Amino acid sequence: MASTRLRNAKANEGDDLAIDMSPMIDMVFLLLIFFLVNATMIIVEQDPNVKPPVASHAKEAENGKGRVVINIYDDGSVFDAGGLKNGVKLNEDEDIFDYVKKAKEEVDLQGFEPRLHLRGDKEAVFKECRRVIRLAAKAGVDQVIFATYAFEPN
Repeated sequence: MASTRLRNAKANEGDDLAIDMSPMIDMVFLLLIFFLVNATMIIVEQDPNVKPPVASHAKEAENGKGRVVINIYDDGSVFDAGGLKNGVKLNEDEDIFDYVKKAKEEVDLQGFEPRLHLRGDKEAVFKECRRVIRLAAKAGVDQVIFATYAFEPN
């Protein structure tokens, strides 16, 4: 009789076993939320009124941190990152110098290396770009990123 009970117990051993997946699913959702909260977005404001030139060897930016964005329009006017809509027109050399100096200080506080992100219109005279680059270097930002297209946009 004991052997019959033992045989029956061993025969049903694997039938009732199942793995509960709900803790695993909970853990996956917790990890997903953790990575979404800790991810940093790279946002570079683009003014639609500035049409950058096309460069055959243009590359997509790998790091968007620490950028000081300045827009140069086709008429040579210089604006900060907000552009015509929300931005401030930087008329004088002192305005450009002060804007870059203030932005550099903010970037330094964040722990990134400041870089000038120059969005110049393809019809703009390079003399204005050179003026902004010179003033940015005077303010302590000596690396320049030129915004270009890899191909002609539609």
